[in-house]
Amino acid sequence: MFHKEGYFIIVFTFLFCAGLALGAEYFVKSKGLTLLLQSASLIILILVLQFFRNPKRNTVLNDQHILSPVDGKVVIIEKVYEKEYFKDERLQVSIFMSPINVHVTRYPMSGTVKFSKYHPGKYLVAWHPKSSELNERTTIVVENETFGPILYRQIAGALARRIVNYAKVGDTAVQGTDAGFIKFGSRVDLFLPVDTKVDVALDQVVRGGETIITQKN
Repeated sequence: MFHKEGYFIIVFTFLFCAGLALGAEYFVKSKGLTLLLQSASLIILILVLQFFRNPKRNTVLNDQHILSPVDGKVVIIEKVYEKEYFKDERLQVSIFMSPINVHVTRYPMSGTVKFSKYHPGKYLVAWHPKSSELNERTTIVVENETFGPILYRQIAGALARRIVNYAKVGDTAVQGTDAGFIKFGSRVDLFLPVDTKVDVALDQVVRGGETIITQKN
């Protein structure tokens, strides 16, 4: 199953790779070069297919849980000053996605979308400390009765050149469902109440829509 954001790129890549493989077969005289070009076209197609995959996740809806919005590795857990929406101290949990991760963004909890804003910006590497403030990004706030308002931010990286965000103010967010997509390498930051006890650790690998970031006791 592939994400809808990848349909055009997948079709284009398939046609390009098929043309390259057939062209090599009929117009390149060197068998070694033909094999190299055909192998390269197959590798390119496989990489694009794996990037846009959208596997089904077994999300268990639970208002007492905040789930990871994306697949990746936890790279930051620290108190910071969040100056765009809350304008106070929050606990930031950042998840870095490499190009081989699933890049679907999922709602970390159910609730109502209270804020959604796109910011143009730079393309620093996603693990850069200033990428959360300087890179192209979107900021989304979802609120429910259990946790109150929770902010997550999609951040473009050095390779990511397009952030897709489906969240609109007033929408009903359903935990674990598709909230957007980031193309080709990126990061997502979660901003939680400062006293939150998280259930993940630095360098832990997490799965979007399944791994519990924090839970109410």
